[in-house]
Amino acid sequence: MAKSKSRRDFIKSTALLASASILSTEAGCQDPQLTQPVVISTWNHGIPANAAAWETLSKGGSAIDAVEAGVKVVEADPESMSVGYGGLPDRDGNVTLDACIMDHTGNAGAVCFLQHIMHPIAVARKVMDDTPHVMLAGEGALRFALDKGFAKQNLLTDKAKQAWKDWQKTSNYKPLINAENHDTIGLLALDTKGNLSGACTTSGLAYKMHGRVGDSPIIGAGLYVDNEVGGATATGMGELMMKTLGSFLVVELMRQGASPQEACKEAVMRIVRKLDYKDLQVGYLAMDPKGNHGAYSLQKGFNYALMKQGENQMYDAESYIL
Repeated sequence: MAKSKSRRDFIKSTALLASASILSTEAGCQDPQLTQPVVISTWNHGIPANAAAWETLSKGGSAIDAVEAGVKVVEADPESMSVGYGGLPDRDGNVTLDACIMDHTGNAGAVCFLQHIMHPIAVARKVMDDTPHVMLAGEGALRFALDKGFAKQNLLTDKAKQAWKDWQKTSNYKPLINAENHDTIGLLALDTKGNLSGACTTSGLAYKMHGRVGDSPIIGAGLYVDNEVGGATATGMGELMMKTLGSFLVVELMRQGASPQEACKEAVMRIVRKLDYKDLQVGYLAMDPKGNHGAYSLQKGFNYALMKQGENQMYDAESYIL
């Protein structure tokens, strides 16, 4: 009898412990193992962007909030003449902006051909959060931004205006490789919960045809995120990424087992094999859910900023053409 009672007591106590464990889990009482945050972004202006994103992540903030905060720093910098305020205009003298953002659930928002708003990434976030749509364009995007309380302002700085006037003397249109080490800023972040998000924003090619839209606002071209696999973002000549859906391609290659580095390289090689890439640049960044990253470009000269464990450093990407 004593043995039978002991067995009954053991079963009862085990059941109670199991129930307590389930209740603790359901109530969110268990301490999850936190992921080490990582931020990666394109070009030299990635350093201040990473720092702003890291500030959000270091406080336990979400990846989606971090990527928005990071690229907004560059959008507001008049010295960054390929993004936001101070961006070089189209051939008619208009600063037109493109941006997109994507979170860990697959939600996305974008704006293209947006004028007069300093932070297109914040408008793209509103499109994602407050509408059933993914992309708004031109006048409709501007009207939406104004309705949401964004301020209309002149984005053409004196410096950019003078550069445009100098260009008009010859009106010679030719995209430049790595001009002044700036271009689109694409930024990927991994937060402490293990979630990935990305953002991409630009003023596009200098002196482009009025109405031209590049890869930066297009989900799958300039940016793509799948939380189970990884994220990728692109910079350079947008038409090349648009024709190959480069960022989506990078993520799908990772899904098939490629490392972030292998996937970035293969996406560049897809351009090499199929498109006319002479004198043009493309660069890809990728990151998986463990924080492993990759970077590869068509031409030499593409660099990126990586921040992890509190250190924010620049690195040169490998390239097809040395």
